[in-house]
Amino acid sequence: MKKSLYKIKQEISSALLNNKPIVALESAVITHGLPQPINLNLAHELEDIVRQEGAIPATIALLVGSIHIGLTSGELESLASAKSPRKISRRDFGLAIANHLTGGTTVAGTIFAASQIGIKVFATGGIGGVHRHSKFDISADLQLLANNQLIVVCAGAKAILDLPATLEVLETLGVPVIGYRTDEFPAFYSSKSGLGVDARADTPEKIAQIALSHWDAGINGSILVVVPPPQSTNMNSQEVEIALEKALTDANQMHIHGSAITPFLLQRMGEITNGKSLQTNLDLLKNNAKVASRVAKALVNLKSSN
Repeated sequence: MKKSLYKIKQEISSALLNNKPIVALESAVITHGLPQPINLNLAHELEDIVRQEGAIPATIALLVGSIHIGLTSGELESLASAKSPRKISRRDFGLAIANHLTGGTTVAGTIFAASQIGIKVFATGGIGGVHRHSKFDISADLQLLANNQLIVVCAGAKAILDLPATLEVLETLGVPVIGYRTDEFPAFYSSKSGLGVDARADTPEKIAQIALSHWDAGINGSILVVVPPPQSTNMNSQEVEIALEKALTDANQMHIHGSAITPFLLQRMGEITNGKSLQTNLDLLKNNAKVASRVAKALVNLKSSN
């Protein structure tokens, strides 16, 4: 790693040196996942939630070819209003750096950057996975989860994916799926998928214990913590499926594919559900940030006591 490529915010550098809780946050949700000004408002809210829970937020993004670990308020505003930002997965870092590009990091991109500097907890909405109509279209998120030591807190995989196939790939890659206060793998917008998890953990301390045991055993991989969306905005699984099938049909008719498919489907789902899916998305992102902050504190405490 060439340290000069990384612009690490001072409070994060200090937190790393002093074993303080840090929560990494992705930025593709800011650049590609949400419309303006909702994207900027959410970015500030997520950072505020992390701070209120006693941890330090580390929003990760590419700004003019530099990898930023932690953003100022002005940098968040610049990112949220950037013209034609690039979506940054692991494969895009070299291209973005060499061409001085600005962009938002995906789950895979955030895992990569966070692991380079030693951040151990990451909060996001939903991970990528295996796509429904193309079994060869598998998100880089899964491989990055298998090869980096992080606790990744999410609401499962995005509902637009093939959830059983995604769980099968996670099993093959050796990534344990831990349900936070649930025995069921959430389906992003809905708490119900009919699919199980590898284990249940009812406290942040238990999650931290599982993660440290996993890594102490010599396993160089992540722990995936899945959290159901808040009950107040949890959507009925049948309602989600109907809206999703309509969105998938529209995408097919418009020949939308590749990296453009997920942002399109999420936006179309919001339109079809009259904003209900968008509200659920916002609420679960905030809830995941809260849970991740508590896990980050538990991890720091457990490491200090060992």
